Amino acid sequence: MTAFWVVLVLLVLLVVGVVLYGIGAYNSLVRMRNLVEESWRQVDVELNRRYDLIPNLVETVKGYAKHESGTLEEVVRLRNQAAGMASGAPSEQRAGVEEQLTGAIRQLMVTVEAYPDLKANTSFVELQRQLADTEDRIANGRRYYNANVRNYNTRIESFPTSLIASAARFERAMYFEVNDAQVRQAPKVSFDATPAAPSVGVAFETPNFSARSGTQDALPAAAEPTQNGQAFGYRAPETEPVEAEPVPAQPAQATPPTTPQQAPGYGTAVPPYPPQTPGYTPPQS
Repeated sequence: MTAFWVVLVLLVLLVVGVVLYGIGAYNSLVRMRNLVEESWRQVDVELNRRYDLIPNLVETVKGYAKHESGTLEEVVRLRNQAAGMASGAPSEQRAGVEEQLTGAIRQLMVTVEAYPDLKANTSFVELQRQLADTEDRIANGRRYYNANVRNYNTRIESFPTSLIASAARFERAMYFEVNDAQVRQAPKVSFDATPAAPSVGVAFETPNFSARSGTQDALPAAAEPTQNGQAFGYRAPETEPVEAEPVPAQPAQATPPTTPQQAPGYGTAVPPYPPQTPGYTPPQS
């Protein structure tokens, strides 16, 4: 009887643990889904703000750039199409329209560069600033939304939470991505102008001499040598080498004989002898 009650208590604890885990996982999924929806509403607010700015921007540009009617009509058409899809969750179709609208606005801003009077208009400058701020907030909101979508999708696909998500019919959220090639393209860096390597071991170098290869560079056609050698491209006058005159051979001089076992530094006296000390007798050779 005692073993029966022990097993029963363990089963009850196991069931209670599973139920508590299921409730916690379900509440976590609901919280993450609501966070995804909230972050999308922030993006949607900024998108609608852009829809409100575009008509005023188009009207301002139209007064100065009447010849750009094609670009303005394209911006208005895409704006109306995107605004008509504003309600509801994000979709691939709406993301594509928003992408085209972003490209059309960018093209309009490039066209405006040809109209200095329009660029100096106070209303246009203010609209351009507000539109730029709105684009920045859209980009930040999109990154935040996609991060929440990633966490939510990862949670509903992980085991064992996937069992609860499937039973409660939690569906994957859709990313709001930008597929614009100009936005995704990395900036190009060009190193066409390569700086010359510093000279090593050369204190002074003429402008037309290469210290790396040891060769004389070609002088520009307009360069002329000057007396003081300060003009660029100066080349020192070349002179023919002068052959050295042969030096006549000198006859070999006889080496005076030395006395065997002679002390270092001792030599034979040459008359006349210097005054000697009284009582001193010079050695006989």
